[in-house]
Amino acid sequence: MSQRQSTLIALLVAVTFFMENLDATVIATALPEMAETFVVAAVDLNIGMSAYMLAIAAFIPISGWLADRFGSRQVFGGAIVLFTVSSVLCGISTGLESFVAARVLQGISGAMMVPVGRLAVMRATEKKDLVRVISLITWPGLVAPVLGPPLGGLIVTHASWPWIFYLNLPLGVLALIATGVLIPRRNEVSRRAFDFGGFVLLGVACTALLYGMEMLGQGRSSQWPGFLVTLLGLICGAVAWAHMRKREQPLMNVSVIGICTFSVSLFGGSLFRIAISTLPFLLPLMFQLGFGLSAFDSGLLVLGVFAGNLAMKPFTTAIMQRWGFRPVLMVNGVIGVLAIAACALLDEHMGRPLILLILFVGGLSRSMQFTAFNTLGFADVPKAQMSDASTMFSMFFQLSMGLGVAIAALLLRGSMYLHGNEGQAHTADFQLTFIGVAEIAL
Repeated sequence: MSQRQSTLIALLVAVTFFMENLDATVIATALPEMAETFVVAAVDLNIGMSAYMLAIAAFIPISGWLADRFGSRQVFGGAIVLFTVSSVLCGISTGLESFVAARVLQGISGAMMVPVGRLAVMRATEKKDLVRVISLITWPGLVAPVLGPPLGGLIVTHASWPWIFYLNLPLGVLALIATGVLIPRRNEVSRRAFDFGGFVLLGVACTALLYGMEMLGQGRSSQWPGFLVTLLGLICGAVAWAHMRKREQPLMNVSVIGICTFSVSLFGGSLFRIAISTLPFLLPLMFQLGFGLSAFDSGLLVLGVFAGNLAMKPFTTAIMQRWGFRPVLMVNGVIGVLAIAACALLDEHMGRPLILLILFVGGLSRSMQFTAFNTLGFADVPKAQMSDASTMFSMFFQLSMGLGVAIAALLLRGSMYLHGNEGQAHTADFQLTFIGVAEIAL
């Protein structure tokens, strides 16, 4: 396949990755208006965000099997159709129950889009072009969570909340047309049996782990239930791992962990993603609760991270080719840790240009580290194991992003408790939280 076609497929998958990650956070600023439509409290609509994330986490494990069974093109195209239809259903919802059901359907289709799309890219790309195409796929996943809240606020201000979801309609139609044109028909389908036990165990593990950690961050009353649900997730994960190691045709072949570069990227990269994904959650809260800024002004400051992501993108390939993965991951990783720790220095008296500079440097490092980890993960994976690697990578990616928000809430609660502050969080609480996040990144 030509380099041009593999690049176009990568851009197509990048668009779907952007859609999936944007829809995870874009409703954050629209919750009050949506609550009026559904006649419920705004806090009750958090279930719309949680249900979407949990559905993605639970159904990612099945994506590799579906791609192997029916082919990447059919599954990817079907996921785009389902995501587009469920987006419309979200927009026309008139009650909380129908909205949550549509969000679950949207999450299930999102769980199919990215792993299967990445698999199609891997199968279409030569190893020498891997850094370049992974950079294309990675960038939307970085910027979408940061752009989500400001974009949602803009849409709600100048239109109405259903348009948040209707915007997926033209994107979905264009993506479907591009899928038919770009992704080749292949006969790489296999007839391996469906591992139902592995699917249930992995689905329960991912869902319980995310939901349990979220409960832990909600306060003292939820700590014991949250601990027990998290423990259930860990136990199910361990049992699922043992089950798939023994089974002849597992849902995911975990032997791919034996590839050193893949395992380093999977586990080290996941820890770094947990740390990084706390920032779009913590920074707007600190700017509003600690600094007393408006939602709009805090959103503008957070765009400093986005600017850093954008500025680094043209240089990632050249930097990795010039110095190699190990020096880039080590040196840039230290810069990333320092950039997170520097957020503990932010306060309401600091000038805006200096705040933007710190966030911009953090955005540069974040973009470089994400691309390096994502490329390294697939550098040594043979074509025969690409499906398992893509599914496992996507599952860990989604878990780490979800766990990041939950761990941020947990650390913030702990910081408030240490400061004897049981009410609204203050700047000092956020500063101590950022030190904890920096330690995770380190």
